[in-house]
Amino acid sequence: METKTDREQFEEIFRTYIKREGASALLDWICRTDFFTAPASAKYHLSVEGGLCKHSLNVYRRLLKLAQEEYGEQWENKISHESIALCGLLHDLCKVDYYKQDLRNVKKDGRWEQVPYYTIEEKLPYGHGEKSVYIINGFLRLTREEALAINWHMGGFDDRVRAGCRSTSIVYSQYPLSILLHLADLKATFLDEPLGE
Repeated sequence: METKTDREQFEEIFRTYIKREGASALLDWICRTDFFTAPASAKYHLSVEGGLCKHSLNVYRRLLKLAQEEYGEQWENKISHESIALCGLLHDLCKVDYYKQDLRNVKKDGRWEQVPYYTIEEKLPYGHGEKSVYIINGFLRLTREEALAINWHMGGFDDRVRAGCRSTSIVYSQYPLSILLHLADLKATFLDEPLGE
């Protein structure tokens, strides 16, 4: 039995669960970007080709599991599978066309050699979660809960929070999808994607 590639899995989950108006145009746009070849980070988790897609799948799976554990058999009465797919698969859409591969000199066995690495080339400086919401809303309409979950998925790692913004505690207490997405992102990053992979 042939295993599906990460891209095939992503597209299958997207097409199966994301049905609202504009979804096809969004997927077409994603397919024209570097989403399926981009890393998930420049030097931390999944800093490898295809890392962004793999991370998105990991977060989707973690989010689905968290929703099922939290709400049991009736989980879809609380959070739709479409919301799980939208938030899990698309929370880091802000990283599309964000990384660039470059070369740097590294000393190996006493000799310098050039090795590839990822650097950041920001083309749309709109933030992180808020940039993902902005991109998605250009194609389809997110619910308030979905938009807030994606916007605040970084939690305490968000630059706005580190600067003193206290909105996350309000969002997490009023919109359960937000805290579940944050936890799914943390679990995927630190449990499924060890540093350096």
